[in-house]
Amino acid sequence: MTVDQSSARVGDFARALADLLGRLDRDAGWCAVFLRRDPESVDACLRGRTVPPWDVVAALLGDLATTLGSADVRAEGERLRALHSAALAAHDARPGARAELVEILESTSRERRRAAAREAELRGLLAEAAPMAPTHALRVDLAWARDDHARATARCAELRTRLARLREREEDDAPRAPGPATSLDRNRMSNPASTRTAGARPGRFRGGSRFAGEPDAEAAAPPSVASPEAAPPVPAAAESPPRGARFAGATETPTAATPTTPRPDGRDRREAARIARDLVRLRDQARSGEAHALLVEAARGPAPRLPLIADELGRNGLAADWATLLWEAALLPLARLIPACDALAEAGLADDGARLLRQGAARPAPEVGRGVLGLVEEGRDGEAGRLLDAYLRTRAPEEAARSVAPDPPRLTPMLLRAARRISGRCHRDVAHALRVADPST
Repeated sequence: MTVDQSSARVGDFARALADLLGRLDRDAGWCAVFLRRDPESVDACLRGRTVPPWDVVAALLGDLATTLGSADVRAEGERLRALHSAALAAHDARPGARAELVEILESTSRERRRAAAREAELRGLLAEAAPMAPTHALRVDLAWARDDHARATARCAELRTRLARLREREEDDAPRAPGPATSLDRNRMSNPASTRTAGARPGRFRGGSRFAGEPDAEAAAPPSVASPEAAPPVPAAAESPPRGARFAGATETPTAATPTTPRPDGRDRREAARIARDLVRLRDQARSGEAHALLVEAARGPAPRLPLIADELGRNGLAADWATLLWEAALLPLARLIPACDALAEAGLADDGARLLRQGAARPAPEVGRGVLGLVEEGRDGEAGRLLDAYLRTRAPEEAARSVAPDPPRLTPMLLRAARRISGRCHRDVAHALRVADPST
């Protein structure tokens, strides 16, 4: 994409955003919040210097829906979604875009954790309050904390999707020799150290996720990101195996995945239909907090129910709610995440399953290591291998090396086997990162 094409696509979206703002009451709704709390970022978006997160646009569409009605805003949402996606792709094609996205993701992840902690604190205070004590202020703060957490979760998912696209484009553009496909050069993609916050530079929406509304139920869902194909294993004879006790068993043959997802039953179908009906009612009544709580509940339900919910939400024009539900499902314990991915894949929603696995693998390294151990202890070696594969595809080698901390003698061989399945380069990078982390080996 040329510089002129990139600028044109960002400019097209900026003009559409300006047109949308021109149709809104600037003293009401989320429009007023954005303009009052972060006018610099709004101005940067209108001038085409940056592209706002989709939830910002969806919130403004929600404002418009209060005057025109959801049905009339649907086509507008689809048009803006297409322009927004094109603008993001153009913006992310700039030199240095990945480092900036990583920085923003780190900051937004911290905001998400702070919001979750604040929500838990406020719930505790409300639970301890005396029966007749005034709690209105606490409840208002709790509503904001819930909103913060939901918006930060949505933004993290969007940022990870953008990073996944960048990784895939670099893999597609990289020169390939005959034989196994080369992996991404993870040394070049290492996370930069940074102490700046999300509000440290102009053009980035400040104040955390509370200044971005939740995705509108009538807006189009974000495009799925295809899962990169795993490269065939590289013969071990071409490389010197790592030495030391922690590398024991690194050349063992990987175990194949064997999904055994239960089939949905009548209760699952009834519950999926109920969830869709309730969401339609809550959206029509603008009860977004209760709608989000329902999505959280649905995400934690039985894995076979998820494809049925996807079908029901799609038929009721709630595609954006399906995207939100996937973001929440990515927070499931790892032992439950894999069956959810399998259920989606078996129902023909392979892209959603792959996206959910990538999002679910984006959690602290030691937690991934403990999750892998738990799967192995349950005899689910294939699922453990798939989890490590997804983790390696979304993390730098240095971070991947930290995942073995819960049990280095057991986890190190598994991590190296997963890296070898991806490519020889991935295996070398991870082996080097493990040696650097523990020079005694």
